[in-house]
Amino acid sequence: MVKYAIGDFFADGFFSPSATEGGNVGMIIVMEKNASEDQIRHVSERLQEEGFQVHLSKGVKKTIIGAIGERTPAVMESFEVLPGVEKIVPIIQPFKLASREFQEKSTSIKVGEAVVGNGSLQIIAGPCAVEGREKFLEAAHLVKEAGATMLRGGAFKPRTSPYSFQGLAKQGLEILAEARELTGLPIVTEIMDTRMVELVAEYADILQVGARNMQNFFLLKELGKIDKPVLLKRGPSATIEEWIMAAEYIMSSGNKKVIMCERGIRTFEKYTRNTLDLSAVPLIKQLTHLPVIVDPSHGTGKWKLVEPMALAAVAAGCDGLMVEVHQNPSEALSDGPQSLIPDNFKRLVLKINKISSVLKNDY
Repeated sequence: MVKYAIGDFFADGFFSPSATEGGNVGMIIVMEKNASEDQIRHVSERLQEEGFQVHLSKGVKKTIIGAIGERTPAVMESFEVLPGVEKIVPIIQPFKLASREFQEKSTSIKVGEAVVGNGSLQIIAGPCAVEGREKFLEAAHLVKEAGATMLRGGAFKPRTSPYSFQGLAKQGLEILAEARELTGLPIVTEIMDTRMVELVAEYADILQVGARNMQNFFLLKELGKIDKPVLLKRGPSATIEEWIMAAEYIMSSGNKKVIMCERGIRTFEKYTRNTLDLSAVPLIKQLTHLPVIVDPSHGTGKWKLVEPMALAAVAAGCDGLMVEVHQNPSEALSDGPQSLIPDNFKRLVLKINKISSVLKNDY
């Protein structure tokens, strides 16, 4: 088993540079190949009696029981001798539920007719913001015709300047819902405030946590209480570990439907809006069982770089892309410089499909 030297976080939600806390809060119990249902149930019940959260994962050959709680040598020894137990493996990482150690099988998440994380490639496209009904419905039809499998658009827009366009709020959500009705595409839109979770969940198929809110722990906990997929964007200065720990907040609150989204990080480079970290794609897949998509639009901030970075993301093994598309980027109320026009998006989808088919045939 590979052990990773990574830090930890405190229970109140603040990250610590030390690696001294949280190392004894999880373990995996691997059951023997021929373990009976009664033996598995007995181990699960004993874990619950000891105060552990129990997560059962049944594979073709073996059953793995994930346990989140206070792990002491005495507790581990008491479970090692139970009938049907093959071995006990401590979870080293501070992230437990998201860990590949905790769940070997990759998570796939069904969204309408689409599935994220099952080997297919999902393409989420649309304008940065819902700017008006007719314009957005037109964009929705255009991206669907070009090959998009999901539709994006912001009803609530977090902006650096308080004087910039902030979105159409509930009216924007209603337009998104109408676009879904007309196109059949699931919709992805951003959630910014704990007070809006219920409202946005009523309309959206996937709730997006923007980069600025990646460590809004109160919001993450509230999203853990709903039964809707959450697309978690990486913060502009977040490490891989901090990003995964943000996902852990959602999962530990009850919602296991988390989709990771790499959207670029802030570096000293000035030629691009952000530095798109494509190494995050294979890293997330090695460290966690969660699906990961890439946003080359925010990752570069320049429309001419979106296509090459999107193709590279597919080659890196992402489960999907999020691309901003606008009929007239020069008139866009937000993120025009990074938006593709529909014709360029259509060309991109054709290239994406070619690369995706080559990679599938290669395995």
